[in-house]
Amino acid sequence: MDTLDLPEIDAGPYRLRAFGSFDIPLIQEVSSDSLIPLISSVPTSNSEKEALAFIKRQHHRLTEGAGYSFAIADAVSNKAVGQIGLWLKDHSQGRANIGYWVAPSHRRKGAVTHALGALASWGLDQEGIHRLELYVEPWNEGSWRAAERSGFLREGLLRSWQDVGGKRKDMYMYAQLSAT
Repeated sequence: MDTLDLPEIDAGPYRLRAFGSFDIPLIQEVSSDSLIPLISSVPTSNSEKEALAFIKRQHHRLTEGAGYSFAIADAVSNKAVGQIGLWLKDHSQGRANIGYWVAPSHRRKGAVTHALGALASWGLDQEGIHRLELYVEPWNEGSWRAAERSGFLREGLLRSWQDVGGKRKDMYMYAQLSAT
């Protein structure tokens, strides 16, 4: 993985693509969500300036080697409905992790299941990645069900694993392994 290029990835009725300025309305919508700004770099302000700064940060993740940040977009309209990322912090150990969110107005439509399945397949095809991990709060049944539908297996409960909004939260740990 010497150079990083952001591909477009087919995810059935969705596609994973780079964020653009035309995605500002999505970022503004989710800035008022009660959870997304706590677990991501989405701003709590719904200003256009802050939304553009978020989009710029997503592009920098690739150029800095931190990972791949994709907009989850409807394959027909190209309207973004969420974000999914493949993060490379532990790449030297053969691991990557995945994080995602979908705007409340687009939940329960299969976006996460399609995006997660496509990104996992693509990620495990990348050189040096043998294991994908993701973490889900136990109360977030929609998210952990999407992970299971996408081929991830729950490996356990990590107690007090992550700070979310100033409180330590338990997380289910899920993983998917390469075939080799």
